[in-house]
Amino acid sequence: MSTTTPMSAAHHTLPTGSPLSRFGWALADAWTITLRDLNHWVLRPGTVIVGWVFPVMIVLMFGGLFGGAIGVPGGGGYFEFLMPGMFAMTMLFGLETTMMAVTTDAARGVTDRFRSMPMTASAVVLGRCVADMLNSAVGLIIMIGTGLLLGWRWEGGSAAAPAAVGLLLLLRFALLWVGIFVGLIAGGPEVVTSVQILVWPVGFLSSVFVDPATMPGWLGAIAQWNPLSTTATAARQLFGNPGWGGESWIAQNATLMAVIWPLLLIAIFLPLSARGFRRLGG
Repeated sequence: MSTTTPMSAAHHTLPTGSPLSRFGWALADAWTITLRDLNHWVLRPGTVIVGWVFPVMIVLMFGGLFGGAIGVPGGGGYFEFLMPGMFAMTMLFGLETTMMAVTTDAARGVTDRFRSMPMTASAVVLGRCVADMLNSAVGLIIMIGTGLLLGWRWEGGSAAAPAAVGLLLLLRFALLWVGIFVGLIAGGPEVVTSVQILVWPVGFLSSVFVDPATMPGWLGAIAQWNPLSTTATAARQLFGNPGWGGESWIAQNATLMAVIWPLLLIAIFLPLSARGFRRLGG
């Protein structure tokens, strides 16, 4: 498959006008890159569909095979406990795709070609981010539909549910910048494959599948502070689903930390990603 894509929006001299004009060109350049990445959905539909279906398989496996043996804090069905956690887990699963796409473009010289064009430096990473956010939104919709088919319901009211979805997408936005940064510095797909192994321990060492209170004390404490746990717990609270409680500070302030953790990750990895792109090939 050729990586050459029409770049009509990028064929212009770099704007030197007002800040608003430069901002407009930056958005146009980013949207051009977004369309390029979205075009891959059409060219490689199998990969995209598998990415959407895989979390559904995890839900069916854990809920169907193990759900009867797992106690739910405060009572209730396991699917009610599991689904908000899996919504958060879905925000993590696509991280490998982001890392691989970024590092493959860099290794094949595609990113260098973009850098040689008269386009804003942030367009490549921002366009990648927008495409992945659209992909994640579709994946989240599929997961919510799956939960509804399995009997999961939100009980927190019409205003709380959009807030929960917003927190989930905020986590995804933050994790995307982690993936973009790792992809830029990896140096090749082989390194990314090694890093991918770490995604699973991060996902399982959380409150997604079980109550951290059932873990050994030190392990449960780590799980409570996992950003996935805070977002999953906040989503359970907002959706009105059963969740784990506790007397620790993090347990009592999960919604607050579901905002602070992503903002902290963005503050760290967004500038690092921008710097990594500028230095790429330098």
